[in-house]
Amino acid sequence: MAKNRHNLPQLSGSFFLSDGGMETTLIFLEGIELPEFAAFVLMSTDEGRQHLKDYYVRYLEVAKENATGFILDTPTWRANADWGAKLGYGRAELDAVNRRSVDLLVELRQEYETAATPCVISGAIGPRGDGYKAGNMNADEAEAYHAAQIATFADTEADLVAAYTLTNYNEAIGIARAARASEMPCVISFTVETDGKLVTGLSLREAIERVDEATGGSPQYYMINCAHPTHFAQVLKQGEAWTRRIGGLRANASTKSHAELDDSTTLDAGDPLDLGRRYQALTRAFPRMRVLGGCCGTDHRHVAAICEACAA
Repeated sequence: MAKNRHNLPQLSGSFFLSDGGMETTLIFLEGIELPEFAAFVLMSTDEGRQHLKDYYVRYLEVAKENATGFILDTPTWRANADWGAKLGYGRAELDAVNRRSVDLLVELRQEYETAATPCVISGAIGPRGDGYKAGNMNADEAEAYHAAQIATFADTEADLVAAYTLTNYNEAIGIARAARASEMPCVISFTVETDGKLVTGLSLREAIERVDEATGGSPQYYMINCAHPTHFAQVLKQGEAWTRRIGGLRANASTKSHAELDDSTTLDAGDPLDLGRRYQALTRAFPRMRVLGGCCGTDHRHVAAICEACAA
């Protein structure tokens, strides 16, 4: 039975940390091959599982040291039908790997959770296509496509599902509807280009408002991920209602555009202290941003710097 599904503690107003750029850390810092940028393939071996446990533990130690909550996201951003097929995973295999991923996080929660560090298990969902390109599904197609993965998570101890790096509001609507049909709390996280807009040209405000309108505001909150704060800080205006729906950030370490990152063969880890200061400014201006982690190029050092800056 899910522990927090009906009472998500991150909604109480306390800071919760999450992890950083899982795939970039494993590939560039640990030298692990991830075909199709898919971390879930590591769940197929004992060695791979241990790599993932070691990865999460570094962040959990930061959370425990700072007495903050922690969001444990499964390594399943790519574990959907189209990406799974490229890797030889059919529906049954994907169902199994999504379940095993939750089981791994349950083990970690049992080991690391304390009263001061509550841990929430989140079933991570990624876009059907490339996270840097515009998807072309309508909302009904997206709901049907993502329903299987969400239904799997609903049958585990996952507390919620979180869809990251979305580029199209229609896909977000479909995911939110599928989550509601499975009675799962959901979080929607958009990525933006250097101008603060989705790759389709839609503003972040329009995307959030369209999803809320189409779903009756069913997402628990929204996040921004896979973009540097300099790409989106300028479009966030204090006092506007839509910004109060943004509950978290998982920014990139690098100020490079998505196109530049796609072409890069080395890791741009940016400046953890500078990133922490930018998070500090954002969370002071927008105090509902309480779930804080990283994305491409970030690791536990960045999350520690973010925690130190924002706690101060």
